[in-house]
Amino acid sequence: MRARPIGAVIRKDLKVVFQNKGVLLPIIIVPLVLFIFIPWLTALTPSIVNVGSASLDEVEELNELLANMPPGLQQELAGYTLEQKTTVFFLVYMLAPLFLILPLMTASVIAADSFAGEKERKTLEALLYTPISDRELFLAKLLSAWLPAVAVSLLGFAVYAVNANLAAWQVMGRVFLPNPMWLALTLWVSPAAAGLGLCVMVLVSARAQGFQDAYQLGGMVVLPVLVLVFGQVTGVMYFSLELTLLLGLAVWLVDLLLLWLGARSFRRSRLIARL
Repeated sequence: MRARPIGAVIRKDLKVVFQNKGVLLPIIIVPLVLFIFIPWLTALTPSIVNVGSASLDEVEELNELLANMPPGLQQELAGYTLEQKTTVFFLVYMLAPLFLILPLMTASVIAADSFAGEKERKTLEALLYTPISDRELFLAKLLSAWLPAVAVSLLGFAVYAVNANLAAWQVMGRVFLPNPMWLALTLWVSPAAAGLGLCVMVLVSARAQGFQDAYQLGGMVVLPVLVLVFGQVTGVMYFSLELTLLLGLAVWLVDLLLLWLGARSFRRSRLIARL
């Protein structure tokens, strides 16, 4: 493995990404909504957080919702007022699975542009004839999508933690994020989720004709996140530290399988034949 040609491909791909509005817009808009707009909306909406101004029916609905949560989550929320329970429930637990959308989406959109976008721009053939091995080219393409996805996730978490603590300070009166679960989610699960979005897009891009085709086909990768959200809303599960660690392990194992499949299909001869 030679670092110089790998780095050259990564720099080229990132330069293209920063010049493509279709790639940049979702990477910018999603963090703004998830990590800035939602924390302040949750903390400043009286019907959600300020129980004192909520109607009796709304208070009863909140109590019923929290009472249907798993015993472990109820134990985590023990000792809080109803306002604080509601704040922690939404900002700590309900937003946890939605956070995984960011690495999934970032890796997917960059990988779609990196793999399928090369076909659309008619630059793939020139790249395939460069003096770089298949393994080096494949690794460079992976890193050009995975590294930005991890970086955006880390930055997004930092922004979210600051905004959540500021928005909920009047209710909580202390810093409540990050907690161990969110640290595990950010440092362990998030890179794995980025790898999942990336590996799925590698397999999809091999058959897609362009960026939009690949991105639309790979969009199904967010479905597991929706399942996790539904599981928490219905009280089937909650994002405990233990579940987060196990989830990360499961995603990493899936990544390894998909990476192996993707590496097998990434051959110059096959790619040239599809041009």
